[in-house]
Amino acid sequence: MAGMPRRIPVGLGTSSMDEFVELHVRRLVAEHLAVGVEELVSHVFLRDDLAADSLDLVELALALEGEFAIVMPERILDEVRTFSDLVRAIGLLIRARRDAEARGAEPAPRIWARIVPAAGESSGTLERTGWLTPYTAETIAEDALRAGRGARLEVAVPSTLSDDGLAQLQDEFAWLGERGVQVSVRRDHHLGPIAQRVRPHAAA
Repeated sequence: MAGMPRRIPVGLGTSSMDEFVELHVRRLVAEHLAVGVEELVSHVFLRDDLAADSLDLVELALALEGEFAIVMPERILDEVRTFSDLVRAIGLLIRARRDAEARGAEPAPRIWARIVPAAGESSGTLERTGWLTPYTAETIAEDALRAGRGARLEVAVPSTLSDDGLAQLQDEFAWLGERGVQVSVRRDHHLGPIAQRVRPHAAA
């Protein structure tokens, strides 16, 4: 299902915004860690009490990035221990994003990527769409590497992405060429808000 980033209602005070964010973080954590919302008390430990492993937390971070249009650096995810730590971190990242938008900084663009395996490989084509964040880029790169030498990575971004942004994205994936993966990055005016959140699927 296609998803847009969660819009924080305008005019919310700090406490009201924190409640709004906690509600949606709670829903996503419950969905991705397969736990009941009643288990998500402030002091519950994600790893120790809810048995979340590193992959669970990366997938949760991807979902949170897509939900709130934020970038969650790996160091912040590593520092998160409890549910309340996670809610607090998301709140700070949302405020940082809003501050950046107020200063006119370029927001994270939407991205579409397709990985085509080398001829003769049995694995199917893989597609991903979502916000271009460090986690998204890392996941796409890992998928491309798993596809093996001779695989092709096709990346499309909105036509509104600046030249600097496009060049930075090309640099982001350039190292894959040394591993035998062909990379192409292009603008696509059809790519916009209808792009889905990151959700891998194999093409038929």
